[in-house]
Order: sequence, then structure tokens, then C-alpha cells
Amino acid sequence: MSAVYREYKVEADDFTRAGEASADIKRTLKQLGVSSTVLRRVAVACYEVEINLVIHSDGGTLTLKVDDEGVHLKSQDVGPGIADIDQAMREGYSTADEEARSLGFGAGMGLPNMKRNADRFAIKSRLGEGTTIDMMFALA
Repeated sequence: MSAVYREYKVEADDFTRAGEASADIKRTLKQLGVSSTVLRRVAVACYEVEINLVIHSDGGTLTLKVDDEGVHLKSQDVGPGIADIDQAMREGYSTADEEARSLGFGAGMGLPNMKRNADRFAIKSRLGEGTTIDMMFALA
């Protein structure tokens, strides 16, 4: 598989463009011939992480890297950080505001869905600085 690197800027509270990076990543992986099983898992996790950037951060970047090992997604944001990662990883826990909830977001499934779909998942967060999420999806 040929190596690919793409970086996407994701703006805070930009619900009108939310999902554009994920759609482009899905198109790219489809063009590379990534299997439908892996593609589905990446698409779910990618959309969840992009929506989290929009809802919970002050903006950030979503990076795609494809190499012989697999598909790598990295989300880095500037923002409030996560006070309790263990709590944030619980299904149904959400700190989404009313605007996000009124648009159908903020069900508290984002982080659990990312972890469930990725072959490797790591999250680091510092209060007042931001959060980094690394995910890897094996191609085979």
C-alpha cells in the first residue's frame, strides 16, 4: 500500500462542516483499496473524533497516515482537556452543551466507539491545554 499523509484543520463549533474531514478520509481509503471491514471501523472512529473536536475543543487537527502497518488517525486539540479520562470513557457520559445536544450530538458514545473500533487506542489530556488521541487500524 502506498504511503499517505493528510492533515485537516477542524474548527470549534463548526457544525456545518463537521464530518467533511471524515468523508475525505473515507474517500481516500476507498481509493487506496482498504477493505470494507477496516473502512467501516475507521469511518466510525474518525467521525466520532472529528465531532469531538467540534463539540469539546477550541479547534484542532485531525491527521491521517497510511503505511504498511495500517491506518493511523491522530486528533490533537487545544481546549479544556479532560478532567477524568476514565469517566469520559464510560458509555453515556457526556459534557456536550445544549446546542450540541439539540443537533443530535453528545450522546456520550464518542470515546467508547473510538476505542471499540481501533486496534490500538491511546488518549492523553492536560487540563487547560488539550487532548491528543492516537488510533491505529490494522490493514489485515
